[in-house]
Amino acid sequence: MLAVKLFSGSGSMTLSEKIADYYGEPLGKSQLNKFSDGEMQTVISESVRGSYVFFIQSTSAPADNLLELLLLIDSAKRASAGYITAVIPYFGYARQDRKDKPRVPISAKLIATILESAGVNRVVTMDLHADQIQGFFDIPVDHLKGEAIFMPHLEKNLDMGNVIFASPDVGGVKRARSFSKYFKRDLVICDKVRKVANEVESMTVIGEVEGADVIMVDDLVDTAGTLCKAAKAIMDKGAKSVRALATHAVLSGNAYENIKNSVLTELIVTDTIPLKQASPKIKVLSCAKLFSKAIRNTHEFKSISALFVDK
Repeated sequence: MLAVKLFSGSGSMTLSEKIADYYGEPLGKSQLNKFSDGEMQTVISESVRGSYVFFIQSTSAPADNLLELLLLIDSAKRASAGYITAVIPYFGYARQDRKDKPRVPISAKLIATILESAGVNRVVTMDLHADQIQGFFDIPVDHLKGEAIFMPHLEKNLDMGNVIFASPDVGGVKRARSFSKYFKRDLVICDKVRKVANEVESMTVIGEVEGADVIMVDDLVDTAGTLCKAAKAIMDKGAKSVRALATHAVLSGNAYENIKNSVLTELIVTDTIPLKQASPKIKVLSCAKLFSKAIRNTHEFKSISALFVDK
């Protein structure tokens, strides 16, 4: 069996160190050099010839994170690595998964093509914005589920007897329904009308939430505009409290201020993307253990679905 070597991009170093700690292997040595104009050069400082190499890097903003990952992959390919896996906890550009208006790119497909062209043999990621993005690749994709982290946390820390789950938009119903089925609780839907990207015009709650503790479920939170408006609409319909789960804490623009001033009791996220600042309303759960298990199961040819919560 090929020897395993784990490497981290600069954008996911903290998470990568946790993954390596759980896995029981130190991170491999690499460095990122930059010319005075910002041009990047990656250097792998140890042999990877014939090795099973894992590069850990979320492709969140800035775009340098994606470019650095591509350069690392190319470095390993040209150094005769035996098998290259890109571990991408947050797969950036996943929201652009279809052509919904004239003359726009399908960016998620483009990124998939670029990764394959760079020389990656496999991708491990978590909570893609749309499951069908896996079909953009012609290589194996292991799609982990954040519910494997969130569900045990809810069971351990919350009284689920008065809970109703909610989807903050129609597109996230499948994700929220997974939670409602597991906990055998009701589901409501927030129907939003959006004028432009990142700006919600109106929000309607479909379903009864009177006196309930509502938990909204989403794959990511960006400006938090949708989440906060949905939380207010739910509270206006008589809910007792509203909290939210979101795997990827993109949190751009006025997100932190929006969350602070919202009616949300709590926002629970994972560490696929490092927080830019601390917030008393934001709780971070680590996905490092889940990814370390996925890496081990991939290397040992064991099931990845065994890591999911049994419904």
